Amino acid sequence: MRERIRVFIAACFYYSGLVKLAHWKIQRSGKMLIILNYHRAIGNNLRQQLHYLHRHYRILHLEKALEELYADQTNNACDRRIPLVLTFDDGYRDNYTHAFALARELQIPFTIFLIPCYSEHGSRFWWLEGDYLVKHAQVDNVTIEGRLYSLKRTEDQESLAQLIDTRLRHSSSVMERETYLESLRTSLNVSPTITREDELYSPLTWAEIYKMEESGLVSFGAHTSHHPVLSYLSDPEEVKCEVQESKEILEQKLNHPVNTFAYPIGKFEHFGEQGLQAVKEAGYKWALTTNEATNTPKTDPYLLNRLPGDIEQHWLVMASELVGLLGIVSRLRKNL
Repeated sequence: MRERIRVFIAACFYYSGLVKLAHWKIQRSGKMLIILNYHRAIGNNLRQQLHYLHRHYRILHLEKALEELYADQTNNACDRRIPLVLTFDDGYRDNYTHAFALARELQIPFTIFLIPCYSEHGSRFWWLEGDYLVKHAQVDNVTIEGRLYSLKRTEDQESLAQLIDTRLRHSSSVMERETYLESLRTSLNVSPTITREDELYSPLTWAEIYKMEESGLVSFGAHTSHHPVLSYLSDPEEVKCEVQESKEILEQKLNHPVNTFAYPIGKFEHFGEQGLQAVKEAGYKWALTTNEATNTPKTDPYLLNRLPGDIEQHWLVMASELVGLLGIVSRLRKNL
């Protein structure tokens, strides 16, 4: 019911012309850039959202948009629409089957931030493992960390999934994380392999990545090699390795420089000063956070902001939110 009310209010804003007026005022407020942060691409709402954005915003390749943002001169092109960039983190296979299909249909670019080890091995993303392992467990009862879980009970399933996620997220090294995962798979009798039909858990393959890049519509940035939470790693050298190695692997695979990086999880507490310094030392030109704001020429190029892209959101709600007409505090007006 609450979402229906939001859609109704957003429709009133849109069809009354208020969205158009707010959009016009933002265009006149100065140089700025919106970067949207998606992950998954499944669902009809993404199609409707991209159709709206394609009509009302100037969708650019990430690097082109950033070069324009930080250029001394103002863009003199005839297209005065607000510049906007689409990004997808992690590299889910539906970025190929769904987002790429829409990109070709509408001829709009986007950027995917890849985790090379997952494309290399085709393994499940670790943050999906808690839910996956519990749902696919081949045992009825299991004792984990001294507690007995009865997996026929919904509350025990939820508790175990939460425990697994917390332990994986706070691992002090990638090896610790993977060792813990292996012990869980053994205890729950779950295979580490996934089928290509299991799209919910599938990462992109290199063949899919190459096909997208050949189109000229999709570009790629780095997202570490194994997606640890950088600030939780105990060894500073592992932080540097995760950041540097991902760049090196992608450059070798793609045969061109990789200049952009997205911090895993994305808030400062998740990468910290150590992660920030590692990105600079690795030679990236730009790095993206998940801080919810837009960007101006004064934005630190290693702390770029992104607004969340929500594939469950109605396009009318998105249209109103982007111009600050919904929400207690407008994300967009933080920089105006």
